[in-house]
Amino acid sequence: MQQENHAESSLASQEETRDAWRRLVEVARRTVTDGLVVGTSGNVSVRVGDTVLVTPSGIPYDRLGPGELCAVDLDGRRVAGHTVPTSELPMHLAVYRNTGARAVVHTHAVHATAVSTLVTELPAVHYMTAALGGPVRVAPYATYGSDELAAHMLTALEGRSGCLLQNHGTVVHGADLDQAYDRTAQLEWMCRVWLTASGVPGRTPSLIPPDELDRVADKLSRYGQPGPQD
Repeated sequence: MQQENHAESSLASQEETRDAWRRLVEVARRTVTDGLVVGTSGNVSVRVGDTVLVTPSGIPYDRLGPGELCAVDLDGRRVAGHTVPTSELPMHLAVYRNTGARAVVHTHAVHATAVSTLVTELPAVHYMTAALGGPVRVAPYATYGSDELAAHMLTALEGRSGCLLQNHGTVVHGADLDQAYDRTAQLEWMCRVWLTASGVPGRTPSLIPPDELDRVADKLSRYGQPGPQD
């Protein structure tokens, strides 16, 4: 009986992994469709238990299928699949080891990357800044795929669910892939708004004050449809 229960548990785990991989591929492809990445730039991951499913290195997202599954543990050791993980694996693992995140999206989005070259923090040009925890910090530049970059990213993420990487792109995490993707798209949009407004000669964009961001954060915590009633 114990052997049967173990087999059922293993099967359920494999099923969950397959479903999570399918969803990850969908989100990865959407980053290309929505113009957040070009080619094989950027990467996506999702945590299932203590396993991290992550896009592999150098494979276009439209070629990803069940056979390209790439899974590692929280130490980066491969536990499933045969493909090589993204070179940015250190960033993804750093997020999972230090936060309660269940999904991470990294992009080279145009407007966000442009902002990362101009300022050390994206100002609060819109109230949706509250959805990311406050004004979005820019992590200092470091070579891609390095532990140094992962460390800079963690510092920039303190109290935030997203940050910019100087001369590089964005890193955003969430409770699931949908939330991580939506926050990524929102960050790119806010960067575009700031670039547009700040580019008007002789004008300075107005900003949302901290106390209003706190009020918005409280409202956002109750946003959407209520859960099932008891």
